[in-house]
Amino acid sequence: MSDRIYNFSAGPAVLPEEVLKEAQEDMLSYKGAGMSVMEMSHRSKTFDDIIKGAERDLRELLDIPNNYKVLFLQGGATLQFSMIPLNFMQGKADYVNTGAWSKKAIKEAKRVGTVNIAGSTEEEGFNRLPKQSELNLDPEASYVHFTSNNTIFGTQYKTEPEVGDVPLICDTSSDMLHKKIDVSKYAVIYAGAQKNMGPAGATLVIIREDMLERCSDDLHTYLNYKIHADKDSLYNTPPSYSIYIMGLVYKWLLKNGGLDAMYKRNVEKAGWLYDYIDNSDGFYRGAAAKEDRSLMNVTFRLPNEELEKKLIAEALENGFSGLKGHRSVGGLRASIYNAFPSQGVADLVQFMKDFKARN
Repeated sequence: MSDRIYNFSAGPAVLPEEVLKEAQEDMLSYKGAGMSVMEMSHRSKTFDDIIKGAERDLRELLDIPNNYKVLFLQGGATLQFSMIPLNFMQGKADYVNTGAWSKKAIKEAKRVGTVNIAGSTEEEGFNRLPKQSELNLDPEASYVHFTSNNTIFGTQYKTEPEVGDVPLICDTSSDMLHKKIDVSKYAVIYAGAQKNMGPAGATLVIIREDMLERCSDDLHTYLNYKIHADKDSLYNTPPSYSIYIMGLVYKWLLKNGGLDAMYKRNVEKAGWLYDYIDNSDGFYRGAAAKEDRSLMNVTFRLPNEELEKKLIAEALENGFSGLKGHRSVGGLRASIYNAFPSQGVADLVQFMKDFKARN
């Protein structure tokens, strides 16, 4: 589409054009229903097919075992920061602190019980992840919580930490479905949709059924996972349009080779950008430790802030949007989620080469 730019935003983020076009075609009348998905009852047969189809395709993508519930909720990952400890913390829990979103999760958990910071790289500016040998895990903790990908600092776990028999809980908001993971290693996986799965408004929660036994009847109704599981995500009106788009994204992933094929493309895309940064004679420099670099959010710096501002401004004029780093750390950040086109990364690298030559 000629009027589309390259959207490097960290979220809400780029969606597949194929998905947007299908949604456009169905906007006024979904599959001949005579109304938009935004208008139809969440209790209707048509929407029931949409939400069940989304769950079915997600289960296929991730090989989700039968003893896990799939929930489509609201409130973003931010609400999950509270729901996790309210439902599962029995006195104390372990949290690995790897950035801004981990810190927000820790803040809410401290309102409920005792938080053990099992590992942290805050003193190093979160430019790397704690190594397994650095973790101080409590075998009696209610659970261990970690964030798989850190959008602000550009770090990402390549594999989950080893936590023994303690339930493992993960915030995967910014790299969910970038590759296949072993769901059976986790007690709970959650993710806001708006970075790698769909539009803002829906939050995915994958929860092992035995964890639901911990959910107290004393909790406020909407904050109780068991209520949502018992009602198949329909306790109240769900974020129906967001779920519809998520379902289209899942179909798009299956159509394009599934998560193994997507991971291969993600490694290739990030590789092009990191390779150029590393071979730019220091003009560009990566912000995260090489061994922990994110495939989703490439963070980097230039020799000074004036050059960074100049590059961001010129990039925008040339159709590259969203390259400004998070306000808390500065620098630049290229978010290249699943739907970001390979050509866009190649074009960004060429633009960066030209900018270096001029400056």
